[in-house]
Formats: sequence, structure tokens, C-alpha cells
Amino acid sequence: MTQDDQYRAGTRVAPATRLDAQRLDAIHAASMAILDDPGIVCFNERAADAFAAAGCPVTRDETEGAWKVRLPEQVVMDAVASAPSQVVLGARDPAKRLLLDAEQPRVYFGTGSETNQVLEAEMVDFAATDGSGRTCTRPVFTPQQGSVARLCDSARLCNDLEHVDFFIRNVNIQDPGITEANKDVNVFLASLLYMTKHVQAGLSRIAALDDVLTMAEIITGGPEALKDNPLVSFIACLVKSPLQMVEDTTDKVFAICGKGMPLVVSSSPQGGSTAPIQEEGMVAQINAEILAGVTLSQLINRGTPVLYGAVPVRARLDTLHDLYGAPEFIHYNIDCIQMARRYGLPCYSTAGVADHAAPGMQVAVEKLFSHLAIAQAGAQYVHYAFGLLDRTNLFCPLQAVIDNANVGVVKQIIRQPVFDDAAVESAVGEVRKVMGSGSRLYARQIRKYRRLGLVSPPYPLESEGEDDAVFAKAAERLAAVRAGPGERLDAATEKTIRDRVPGLLPADHFQP
Repeated sequence: MTQDDQYRAGTRVAPATRLDAQRLDAIHAASMAILDDPGIVCFNERAADAFAAAGCPVTRDETEGAWKVRLPEQVVMDAVASAPSQVVLGARDPAKRLLLDAEQPRVYFGTGSETNQVLEAEMVDFAATDGSGRTCTRPVFTPQQGSVARLCDSARLCNDLEHVDFFIRNVNIQDPGITEANKDVNVFLASLLYMTKHVQAGLSRIAALDDVLTMAEIITGGPEALKDNPLVSFIACLVKSPLQMVEDTTDKVFAICGKGMPLVVSSSPQGGSTAPIQEEGMVAQINAEILAGVTLSQLINRGTPVLYGAVPVRARLDTLHDLYGAPEFIHYNIDCIQMARRYGLPCYSTAGVADHAAPGMQVAVEKLFSHLAIAQAGAQYVHYAFGLLDRTNLFCPLQAVIDNANVGVVKQIIRQPVFDDAAVESAVGEVRKVMGSGSRLYARQIRKYRRLGLVSPPYPLESEGEDDAVFAKAAERLAAVRAGPGERLDAATEKTIRDRVPGLLPADHFQP
């Protein structure tokens, strides 16, 4: 068995690049200059002490109630060198573990954000008003408040969607019994109950970390088993742009790194408001912010597995809202993917977010451009890729089904050629054989290539005739998933979790 056979199959790519080596070096030099002057404003005393102990100049700024930290390039690059270039993200089903390798881009797509509302769809028949008797079936959308049950429903759906490779909680649970103290354990249980793939989320409170890890240990079989198969990981946006290391999230980073769990060191500046709008300025700043976080992670616990968490976005100039459909959004992300590769770090990137608030042509265009471009650039871990509308304010299950079909096509487009000289020679022989036959058709030769996965199927939601049936077929797939039981965690394991983890809502909340 090869190394690839032990993990979920990602899609290998030969990365498309936007920046040449000279420009990458210029961005790196600019980031180092930023980390030296002005440096970062650090609101966490433990972090300031850790940086000072590593040889960083640190001064107290009484006006801001913070510390000014200047990071020498040698400290930063020593930390980057200690971060693993390969990161394994585990799963309840070990065959669905992910291998993120900075040196060999293998693309995985997953969910993300934490939307307050879920956009549900009902297929409704409409009649033409011209007396022709023509009818059509179209979805009518209704927003619903996020809840534990709807997060469970999303996890069950995304577990069934074959092109969803990992699950980041995508519904904000707002049940009456949810408080800041118990939110994290309910988020992770809702996800783990129905998800056999990797599960990832941020933490609202540090105090929840041990309980979340207890859940994961119960499922995997104990602390050592969890270390071998880390089926949960965490996201921390510890730098608030521009260049401010916040106190509470930094405390979470200390706790997570102390446990040695995989961590996304994330930054999400907005070009035109919290970062420069021009490409070189945005990328220099976000790169500096991520490197500051990576450096701290390695000062806390050398060898902690981290992902280079680039989530840059552009501002709309009329409202200053996030703008995901702009070409600059794609430019920023491709550049960050290249910077992550330069440092030998797996890249957590962003694609598939629509600015429009309802499925349709605009959404399809906005999503597909970034799905394809970011995948071609070779990001190892692409989040936000399923079901997100209205920037990241809505999760739509019907749209997630459509995105699943589209991401499947993207994976086929970006797959690498597999033939060699012998295969080319064989093809010549095949042509000669067919031309010498009576039929002169290649039908018999197709079967081998279908078995190898080299013949793409038709679009999964294809329509017949003039009527567009994409919504209807997606609704059928969604209904079929919801009618099934899913791959729910077994009852005995769930009971053990409930016996050992406080703060969980009653079981009836976890029925999708």
C-alpha cells in the first residue's frame, strides 16, 4: 500500500502561478520589513514575553495598553523551518484522513463560515400568465435561524456529498439553551455525530478545549489514538488586521499549541479598509500577519502542525462590505498560496463564496471562477467552498448540492495527465487497429479509461430540453439525503460522550 492509499484522495495539481520568483522574494522582503517596522501591536502579555525570550525587541506602549513587538527575520524563519511541511488531519473513518503536503499540492475542498441563517428551498410549480398552459418548477427560498438541528442536518448532508473533503461548522447554533459556556461542545458534537470526515472549528472559550478533546479521544480510542488520528483541528485568527495580536484568541493559541493539535493560523484583512487594496500591499501585510502567528505557535510548542491560513478579501468601495466576486479576491488568494509554498507550509485558502443572496446565474459565476482558479493554484485546503451566499451570511443546503456537482467538474478539469511515452505509443497502435477494422469506432477501448477515472461523466445535474432542471435535480438529491439516516455515531459512543462531557443539550436537539 502506498502512502496515498492511506488517505482520502485529493486532486494533485501542477500549480498555476501568478508571481515569479523575483516578486515572491519582494513580497517576503516587504513582510520582513513590516514585521521589523512597525512590527506588531501585541495585547497578550504571555505572547510578548515569548517573543522577547526568542530575541525579539519588545517595548511596552502604555498609551495602547499593549506591547510593540519587532520580529527579526532570523526568528521568523527559524520558526517557519520548525513547522511541519506535512500535516495529517484525521477522520472518524480513517480512510477519509487528509494528507496536506506543502511540497506536493493535493487539493481538498470543504465547508466553512458560521452563518446565522440557513436558506431553505421549497420547489413550487408556477403557471404562465399568458394562457399558454406552460408551467415550470422553481425554488422558493426562506431563511431559517441557525440551530443545533440545522448544523446536524448540514453535517449529514456534507458527509454524503462526495466532493466535500472536510467539514468546518457552517451554521451558528442559536438554540435557547446555548450559552457562551456550552456553545463549543455542542458545535463539535453536532458535527462529529454525523460526519465521518475531518471536523474543524474555532473555539469560543479556551475552557472548552479539554471537553472537545475528550469527545475526540472517546471516538478515536484515547489520547494516543487521537494523536495518530487527529479527527478535530482548530482555527485561530489571532491577528486582527492591521497587525494587532489580540489577547483572547492568542490565549487560545497557547492552549491549542500546548496540546499539539493541528491549528490554522488565520488572518482575514479586507483590502481597502484593514489592508492596502493593491495586490502587493495586501499580500505583504497578510503574509506578515500569518508569519507572526506561525512564529508564536512554534515558540509555544516547536513542531506544532500549522496551516498558513490566508483569508484575504476585498472591500466594496460603496459599502465597505466584503467583496468575494472581484478578480482581486482571486489574485490575493493565489499570491498567498504561492507564499505558503515558498515557506513549505500547507495552505488554507478560500473559494466558492457568492456575493449574491440567492442561487442563480450570478452565484454560479462568482463561485466557479474562484473554485477553479484557487484549485489550479494548488491550495491544499480550500474552505468556504459549499453553500455560502450573501458573502458568508447565508448557508443554503440546495446550493451546497449544486456546488458539489460543480466542484466535481473542477476536480476533473484540474487533474493531471497520467500518460507516458509507452501510453502514447499504445495510442498510436490503437488508432491503427481501429482504422483496420470494419466499424472504425473506438467504443471498445473506452472501458479501460472509464475504469481509470479518465472519462468524465455528464454534468450530474444536467437538464433535458429547454427547461433548466438544475434546481429540481439538486432538490431531489437533498431530499434523498435528508430521508436517510446518515452515518451517525453509534449510540454507545454517544452515550459515553454525554456521560463525560458537561453542557450538552438534550438528544432531541441533535435530530436533523
